[in-house]
Amino acid sequence: MSMLQEFKAFAMRGNVMDMAIGIVIGAAFGKIVTSLVEDVIMPPIGWITGGIDFSSLKWVIRPADVSDPAHKVAEIAINYGIFINTIITFLIIAFSIFMVIKAMNRMQKKEEAAPAPPPADVALLTEIRDLLKSNKP
Repeated sequence: MSMLQEFKAFAMRGNVMDMAIGIVIGAAFGKIVTSLVEDVIMPPIGWITGGIDFSSLKWVIRPADVSDPAHKVAEIAINYGIFINTIITFLIIAFSIFMVIKAMNRMQKKEEAAPAPPPADVALLTEIRDLLKSNKP
């Protein structure tokens, strides 16, 4: 089997295609959640906290030096506000995925039908067996 045929067989398996679809949908979902966090959730949180914009919070280790145009020195800072936004985004994504999986599991449980009752002859034989067991000394 040639490498191209092996790759085609691998790529066309159901679980690989499902994974690829999941990755594409996940990337799009991530963009939606990022917009939700940055554009909808963080502004009210900033307003509640007195107008703090989390994305601009940082700890400056060395400020930028632009006094000499020939030797500009960039600012060195730890942007912990962006990190806070990223954590909030992650928590929202994790909670959303949890809710989707929970709903899917609930739907799968409903789809699983209760076991069919045993046929009449099997039920009769079971009843006879139980009666024989109860009559033993």
